[in-house]
Amino acid sequence: MTPTQSALIVPVPEAEEAVGPHRASLDTAASWGVPAHVTVLYPFLPPGRIDDEVLARVAAAVAAVPRFAVTLRSVRWFGDAVVWLAPEPGEPFRALTAAVWRRFPETPPYGGAHPGSTPHLTIGHDMPRPLLERAAEAVTAHLPIRAAVGSVSLIAGSAEPGSWRGVAAFPLGDGAGPG
Repeated sequence: MTPTQSALIVPVPEAEEAVGPHRASLDTAASWGVPAHVTVLYPFLPPGRIDDEVLARVAAAVAAVPRFAVTLRSVRWFGDAVVWLAPEPGEPFRALTAAVWRRFPETPPYGGAHPGSTPHLTIGHDMPRPLLERAAEAVTAHLPIRAAVGSVSLIAGSAEPGSWRGVAAFPLGDGAGPG
């Protein structure tokens, strides 16, 4: 299966135990093989345009942001359709998005569909509200979730089950280490 899309994400494996069972049925991206994550930039470039020069530009952008610690401590909503976890602090994720977007201005976050950048880890979306509410309640029992953010992953795939795979990982800068 040839990848048709790519994304830059911060995987949050520490959240998988809490959100994984819910994402499996409530988040389409989970069925594609995308792990629990906070998006840095999606959609990114078409996979066929990603070459060594692109990888070097992404690496430089990501390295400009220091490693950081994050806590997922609250469940939030985008309207009635999307339930998500709010990473605190959110600013380092915004800094990552801005740093990469500056180097790739043709790839606005979410294709420009949503103004601003709200860092989030999706639990579920576009499902009946009672299902999303039950997932929100179950995930809340696992909070807070703490994680160290030390890299950004480039992933690529298509809208097909199990198609997304890691392409590259880019370390954040050495500034304020995790912890």
